[in-house]
Amino acid sequence: MQKEIEIAISPEFVQDENRILNEGAKKLRVPTHKINGFHIRKRSIDARGKQVLFRMRVVFFIDEPVQLPDYHTKLKTVHDAKPVIIIGAGPAGLFAAYRCLELGLKPIVLERGKKVQDRRRDLAKINREGFVNPESNYCFGEGGAGTYSDGKLYTRSNKRGDVQQVLSIFVEHGATEDILVDARPHIGTNKLPHIIESIRERIIEMGGEVHFDCKVIDILEQFGKVQGVKTESAGTILADHVIVATGHSARDIFELFRSKNWLLEAKPFALGVRIEHPQNVIDSAQYHCSIRPENLPPAYYSLVEQVDGRGVFSFCMCPGGIIAPCATDENEIVVNGWSPSKRNNPHANSGTVIQINLEDVVGSDQDPFALLEFQRQIEQKAFQLGGGNLVAPAQRMVDFVQNKVSLDLPENSYKPGTRSVDLREVLPKFVYSALQGALPIFGKKMKGYYSNEAILVGVESRTSSPIRIPRDKDSLQHPQIAGLYPCAEGAGYAGGIVSAAIDGMNCVDAIKLAL
Repeated sequence: MQKEIEIAISPEFVQDENRILNEGAKKLRVPTHKINGFHIRKRSIDARGKQVLFRMRVVFFIDEPVQLPDYHTKLKTVHDAKPVIIIGAGPAGLFAAYRCLELGLKPIVLERGKKVQDRRRDLAKINREGFVNPESNYCFGEGGAGTYSDGKLYTRSNKRGDVQQVLSIFVEHGATEDILVDARPHIGTNKLPHIIESIRERIIEMGGEVHFDCKVIDILEQFGKVQGVKTESAGTILADHVIVATGHSARDIFELFRSKNWLLEAKPFALGVRIEHPQNVIDSAQYHCSIRPENLPPAYYSLVEQVDGRGVFSFCMCPGGIIAPCATDENEIVVNGWSPSKRNNPHANSGTVIQINLEDVVGSDQDPFALLEFQRQIEQKAFQLGGGNLVAPAQRMVDFVQNKVSLDLPENSYKPGTRSVDLREVLPKFVYSALQGALPIFGKKMKGYYSNEAILVGVESRTSSPIRIPRDKDSLQHPQIAGLYPCAEGAGYAGGIVSAAIDGMNCVDAIKLAL
């Protein structure tokens, strides 16, 4: 017999199997010797009370053998199978390729950037010299933006597909089983590259192809049907099905669609800053203690507030993290955040943003590129005010709210450097006004948050794509081009690693259904 119940465990006993077994036996009112084992399904931290607890959903096996989940995905050899071209080797592209192997299709993955390890040299140049390689950076290259931007796997995309399968594939390729049970699963930027490499090697082993430094410069179409693609380095590759999984920053793909008069739409996105605090401030506020106990992870937060009818919310919160420069071209500043697996850096950062709607930008109802141009202008203005070399404009939090230029800036994790400016010169009035209204309220919700120890670094502008590539709701194909599948974040249909992976898999399912 199997029984699933919820139990609460103190942090010091969260890894103690005997304590979990005894708690389960007590709640189930059965002797411990009748329980042959257990399987933790979900685990989360409850810090609402004075005592912090771990809450677990646990399946106990009573008078029957323990049955643990099988994480092995059954794949097919596809050397001579029907090809599917996948543009982009981010989460959507790699998981689309993996689904191809499950369904007996041959994935041909074309990535404009470099292999995950080779990207490290270009990232080092970004941080050390302020030099951005437009083809290899924090956004472009194997694994996409997610590889070097934290590896957070939290999602609300359960209705879109099988979240557990995505997590299981990560485990199969080296992630810890903790991600299958934690309420906010996280791999870490230091571990994710090796997992991405393992997935790529498996794709190739089973007969798929993965090409790097292979930028797609044209999508071939005839009589309303896709024929294949043209690349800079590998010539023309033919296929009846092409998945466009290029990410939210591949602006050249949007330009390609515009040149062909293929449908595009302006799409709301979010804009703001990345806010960094000392991690111990967040720990103290969330865990109600002066020093975080060793058996608790660095604390995270999630904040949202309405200011004059406009939502201000935290985004992509990184405990023990680092603020990273994520520009994809020269003369622009874009920031994001990431954390290593141990989340052991001294700072905590989070995007804090406001949604930019179509009515906020003149002409966006007619010009699909209006919001993208608005985004680009903000990023270029941030670069100019930073003074070059990817130095980012920044301001202390209370100074920002009180319209004061900070005399100096606190120590922070942004490696290219920060420069004290008035962020009102960077952000549109409706954005900085909403931020100024929300930050003191956040301070009332979380002790220590509203402080000049915190720094605002601009700009957080790549939360999602400012353009959507339309697709049919059922077939997932572009309405004008049969066999062309807009996919994931770059097309406006996902918002993170897991949701992008699910969307990639869904596109392959649609292809299989159409065959």
